[in-house]
Amino acid sequence: MDKLEMRHTLLAAKARKKMSWDDIGKAVGMSPVWVASACYGMNSASPDVAHKLCDTLGVESNVADALVAFPTKAWDEAIPQDPFIYRLYEVVGVYGETLKDVVQEKFGDGIMSAIDFTMEVDKIEDPKGDRVLLTMNGKFLPYKSW
Repeated sequence: MDKLEMRHTLLAAKARKKMSWDDIGKAVGMSPVWVASACYGMNSASPDVAHKLCDTLGVESNVADALVAFPTKAWDEAIPQDPFIYRLYEVVGVYGETLKDVVQEKFGDGIMSAIDFTMEVDKIEDPKGDRVLLTMNGKFLPYKSW
């Protein structure tokens, strides 16, 4: 089974079981954002987590082999059409240079890791309309001179 077939299998099982990413994350002891990313094929899971995930969603154990396999982290480079994903793309386009500059003023010349990284999604209730809070927490990696 490849990552694409795994993705379809896991998402269909999630829908069939009517489980949220929060429910699945709690069941396997991992962040719901990380679990969703693994199910979409963008992260690999440990064998233990892969089997817990398969048990939670009631899928065959061969899906665990695909979950454990190292992913190729690539995506369609076209401008996203989904409105939510496009807005994130837009945020990076509008604020990317600003964020880079502010981070480098605080930390020096370097980047934020997407490997030593966590992300959380929270809902902030607001009388003017609920708000989405995305928290990205990545290790700072300074560039080296040699």
